[in-house]
Amino acid sequence: MRSEKKSIAVLIPCYNEAKTIEKVVKDYKKVLPEATIYVYDNNSTDGTDEIARKAGAEVRYEYRQGKGNVIRTMFREIEADCYLMIDGDDTYPSENAREMCDLVLNGKADMVIGDRLSSTYFTENKRPFHNFGNRIVRWLINFLFKNEVKDIMTGYRAFSYEFVKGFPVLSKGFEIETEMTIHAVDKNFKLVEVPVNYRDRPEGSVSKLNTYSDGLKVLKTIATLFKEYKPAMFFNMWAILLLIIGILIGLPAYIGYFQTGLVEKFPSLIVSCFAIMMALLFWVTGIILQVIAKKEKQNYELYLNSLKINDREK
Repeated sequence: MRSEKKSIAVLIPCYNEAKTIEKVVKDYKKVLPEATIYVYDNNSTDGTDEIARKAGAEVRYEYRQGKGNVIRTMFREIEADCYLMIDGDDTYPSENAREMCDLVLNGKADMVIGDRLSSTYFTENKRPFHNFGNRIVRWLINFLFKNEVKDIMTGYRAFSYEFVKGFPVLSKGFEIETEMTIHAVDKNFKLVEVPVNYRDRPEGSVSKLNTYSDGLKVLKTIATLFKEYKPAMFFNMWAILLLIIGILIGLPAYIGYFQTGLVEKFPSLIVSCFAIMMALLFWVTGIILQVIAKKEKQNYELYLNSLKINDREK
């Protein structure tokens, strides 16, 4: 078993955050003095790594560009009982760090979400399309995955050991937070949201998030994970749509046949039959993939159990 004294790792992925990283490291060292603070530099060119090192952080490097790539490496390399992930741009308050970590260490949560959207985000954030995008993403995920998570894309989170070591990071960029949230909801992890005050970046600090390209990547991630995690619902939606199209296109041919005994609109009938056959194919595909998805969930639960057993043996 790992040491009875619980360890905390503060994870800070960074790309050109020289203006703010020193303050961020010192703020979190003050509120979590027992924690090890890791700054993972992602090809910065402004000396972020040296500033972080002088401020007292352990600096490591990830040379594949993208936040998802950085988090993948962090989760693989670092061992801790609680992981606190923040951004290096000084937009998240350190005052909530202790509460978030305690929820994980006391077994009350596998993921604690620093909820910006219930506090100051919409007034502090000066980018209206970011605000609109957050609302759209939140609505989509809560609708598709039957949940009520308030802040899907926040970068302020605390994780348990089981979540970190069992989370398959597939995203390469900023869509990583969306992937984390959907994974946690689908795998029935304990989620707790803590409202946090958000403050916009200080003057001179530039966001690396592109509203349009990264927004499209997030939407693509939602669609992909919806298909993979809920295949029956995904393919049934298409099956119903194709069935309706097939019936509407073929309806004149069917009505004509019952009225005259003749099929006068063969092209419509052929297209109708094709659409109905495709609907049946989609429906059967959804059933098969849903069985596979359920089996994957069972295997994942067994994997989490094995993590517990290995942890006790250490």
